[in-house]
Amino acid sequence: MRAAVLGSPVTHSLSPVLHRAAYRLLGLDWTYDAVEVDETTLAAFLAGLGPEWAGLSLTMPLKAAVLPLLDEVEPLGAAVGAVNTVVLRDGRRLGSNTDVPGLAAALSEHGLDAAGLGLLDRVVVLGSGATARSAVAALAGAREIVVVARRPDAFAAPGGASVRLAGWDRLAAEMSAPLVVSTVPTGGSDALAAAVPDAPGLLFDVVYDPWPTALARRWQDRGGDVLGGLDLLVHQAALQVLAMTGSTAATADLVRVMRTAGRAELATR
Repeated sequence: MRAAVLGSPVTHSLSPVLHRAAYRLLGLDWTYDAVEVDETTLAAFLAGLGPEWAGLSLTMPLKAAVLPLLDEVEPLGAAVGAVNTVVLRDGRRLGSNTDVPGLAAALSEHGLDAAGLGLLDRVVVLGSGATARSAVAALAGAREIVVVARRPDAFAAPGGASVRLAGWDRLAAEMSAPLVVSTVPTGGSDALAAAVPDAPGLLFDVVYDPWPTALARRWQDRGGDVLGGLDLLVHQAALQVLAMTGSTAATADLVRVMRTAGRAELATR
């Protein structure tokens, strides 16, 4: 069987390394590749897939573009307006979002579960794209969610979630929150490093390569805790593997081998 990650650009993706490590653990002779696909070529690519294809992972800029091309979208993906997983079964395309539970699982692993989020007076999400919408959905238990973006008016809150919108001019003030989730793409967060407060809380930066980002490095230098994008990537990828393969393996076992493979690969880059 075949699977792949689609996106543009996608050559940097760590997903092939992670999924192949999971297949080895499961004893599956499957292939998983990275394929360059953008919004203009997505429909044709999907139309050309044969019965040997089991599923697809989606990254920028396809998480919203794929929605009208699917036969079914699970409620969470529909509410967030972003799908990062497509299971191909019986000639149908089934879309789901594993970014939301993946982000929640990574935070819980760090000791911040749903109950812990409820104790935070404010959490901040940087960015306004598909991953930012997923982050807001994952942080729904917090007392206040603030979305800070260059164009805050372009942000569509998932499922009618209550958020406060702020522009980059409010960045320095909002970064003092106990939890900041940066969904800004590679390189885009470099300019944000100057706004790191003197006593930062916890930063979850979804970028994993290159690592650490300038933002994460400044955050750590000032004594703050940092979670990196690899934590999100392995948790959401483990859920993708279970969905595509139908395996009943323990998620924790998949996360363990995928994280080990991911760290080893990043060490060579």
